[in-house]
Formats: sequence, structure tokens, C-alpha cells
Amino acid sequence: MHETIVALATPPLKSALAIIRLSGGDCFDVVSKIFSRDLRGVERQQALFGKIIAGSRVIDEVVAIIYVAPKSFTGENAVEIIAHGSMLIADEIIELLIAAGARLALNGEFSSRAFLNGKIDLIQAEAINDIINARTHEAKNISILSLEGKTSGLVLPLKKSIADLLSQIEVNIDFPEYEDIEEVSRARVISCCAESIRTVSALIRSGTQGQIIKEGIKVAIIGKPNVGKSSLLNAMIKQEKAIVTNIPGTTRDIVEGEINLNGVTLHILDTAGIREATDEIEGLGVEKALSAIEAADLVILVVDASQDEDAPFADIIKDKKHIVVYNKADIAEKKRDSRLYISALHKDIEPLLREITTVLAIDSETYEQPSLNNARQLGLLGSIRENLMTAVKDAQDNQPIDLISVSLLSAYNATLEILGEGNKNDISEEIFSRFCVGK
Repeated sequence: MHETIVALATPPLKSALAIIRLSGGDCFDVVSKIFSRDLRGVERQQALFGKIIAGSRVIDEVVAIIYVAPKSFTGENAVEIIAHGSMLIADEIIELLIAAGARLALNGEFSSRAFLNGKIDLIQAEAINDIINARTHEAKNISILSLEGKTSGLVLPLKKSIADLLSQIEVNIDFPEYEDIEEVSRARVISCCAESIRTVSALIRSGTQGQIIKEGIKVAIIGKPNVGKSSLLNAMIKQEKAIVTNIPGTTRDIVEGEINLNGVTLHILDTAGIREATDEIEGLGVEKALSAIEAADLVILVVDASQDEDAPFADIIKDKKHIVVYNKADIAEKKRDSRLYISALHKDIEPLLREITTVLAIDSETYEQPSLNNARQLGLLGSIRENLMTAVKDAQDNQPIDLISVSLLSAYNATLEILGEGNKNDISEEIFSRFCVGK
């Protein structure tokens, strides 16, 4: 039986109400020590009105919602105390509960207990944190699909397919004397693994798109001095955040902004103009610009259309996803059909925004479908695909079937890790440490 934990489940701010959450086998005993009503012996979920009392002193009038195991979020006995939203009151109640035998919860410990007690799987647990941190409606909707268990459903057929093949091989290896058991051929291994590889590849594609929707992308605006980079940032975020002058080299440091483009958060970085620096400070700005290019998911190279020159820095951005945009279209004497023109000064940047949407290439269905979209899940999918490809290669090379099964077992274990069905304690310690205390 887990010891009783307690935490504030609402933000630590003055508000109308504050919710204090407890969970643990003896939480009813703990609360009864400071509550005007005895919760011991309660057998069903209910809400009770009463007072929090310290000796003869009334701390607050509250409502206590009682959850009887296993019908609670954590799967344990749980209580939520709804008090008035004064932090003075909330802190005093928590102190009394700790004195009565509870302990302060660790980050994510409520969700961790729900996971360990089989109320949610690891994908659902991660979705709780994703919902809390969602910055767009689209990101929140994708996370809700995971919380509802729909994302976990993507893994289960893959898990079953690999398990079926692996178990059949193990039977052949362990019980070779049974002639009526169908022997798994290398051709069948190749066929089954190829189908699973296609499934995993599709999950990785949709997951990568889902990750963009959920986490956004870093966009670096680069170019020579005085081509309109700062004007473009201001136009994109619809604020006059970056200083704009006709003096080359005005921007010395990174200026940041953020927009929501069709449900995708763009973290935009306006960088210093790239050129041979004239002083040490400008040189540092140029170094930061080059670092921003390296860290960016998308680079927007701004060229002065009025100069009718070709795009510079081709060697710097050749390995990055990038868009070349020709600014100052309003004063350009000549225009070429193959170029993308804007006028940042006059806020005429719609062609660029459409091009960004095209480059991101997010299917409209991605916004409404579940996906395995965080780094841990995508990394494990990559591991599954790699192990399945190894199994195919070993089968094609006529390797012994027991050697082939090693790669299949690694792929299977990775599916368990995605769901958190492997070593739960080792996995969850890293995951739940990132949560809010009251979750």
C-alpha cells in the first residue's frame, strides 16, 4: 500500500477556489484527523461539506470529494479538498495534512501512481503533461486523442503482429519434436517484417507531423544587412518588436517572436546581418546568426529584391530546410517568375506564409488523428524499424532462425517501452519528473 501523498492541484495563486489532492491507502484516516466529518468506513464516491479544524480553531469551510479505490484517477483511495482560494488557507491545510501523516507529493507522482496501478498507460500519462503545456487548440486536440487511449491503439496491432511471429519462432526453437507445428520460414519472416516496417514508417511520418503541431518549429530569418529581416519579423508577429533603420548592422543580437500559423507555432528568430563584421559586437551577432541557422528547423533567407541579385549563402543553408524570399518587392524594378516576392515594410507577406505552410507539408488529417509524436515515442519507433530491417536482412542472408529472433525480440521490447509495459519504474522516473507537482 502506497503512503498518502498530498499536493496543491490548482495554481499557487489567489483565486476563488483551491483544490488540495490526496492519494494513498490511508488518506481517509489522514483527512479525518483534521476534517469535521469521519471518512473512515466510506464505501462509495461522494462529496461532503465540512470544516477543516486545527484543535479548536476552524481553518476553513470546505467540500471534500471522496474517491474509493479503485474508482479514482490513481486507482487508490483519494480525496480532493475544495477550499477557498487563499494561499494562506491552502498552505495551512497542507501543513495540517502532512502533520497528520501525509507527505508532499513529488512531481507527477499522482500520474505515476495511475500508471503503475494500470489506470493509464505511458502514452496516456505523457498526454496529461502535453495537455497542460499545449499552446494551440490543435496541439491540445492531439494530446486529448492520446489521453483517450486512441494513440495507444496504434501500437497494439504492431505489438501483436511482432509477438505472433516471434512466438511461432520460439515454439519452433523450443519444441522441434512436434512435427504438426508449422515451421516459420525465412520468406514468412521477410513478408511479416516488411508489412510491419510499412506500418512503422507510416507511424513515424504522422508522428513527425504531429510533433510539429504539438511543439512547433524554430524558424531563423537570415540574410545580408539591411535586407528587411527585422521588418519581416515585425510583419509576421504583428508587433514592432525589432528595431528597424536604414543603417546596416542595426540588429546585433537575436530578436525572438512567436506566431500560430494554421495551428503550428513558429518560434521565429531575427538574426544579425551576415557579413564581414566591422567590430567585435557585430562579430558576436554574426556568430549567433550562424548558430541560429544550425539550430533552426526552417531557415528563411531574405534577399533584397531591389538589388536584383542571386540568393547568397547557398553553402550555409544547403543542408537545411529553407525558403528564399525576395523582400522590397514594392521597389523592385524587375521580377522573375521563379522567385517568391514580399514587401515586409507594407506587411505584404501572405505569399511567404503560404510557402511555409507548403514546406511544412502537414496533412489536414494529422490535426484530427492520433499520433506517436514525442521524441521518446519516435525514437522507439525508429528502433523498431531498424530491428525489423535487421531481421529482414538476416533472413535474406539465410541466417539461423534463432539469430533472426534476436532482432524481432528487440523490436517487440521497444513496442512494450512505448506503452510503458517494460520496466515501469525505470521509464517513469524520467517521464514523471517533468510533471506539475499536483499531477
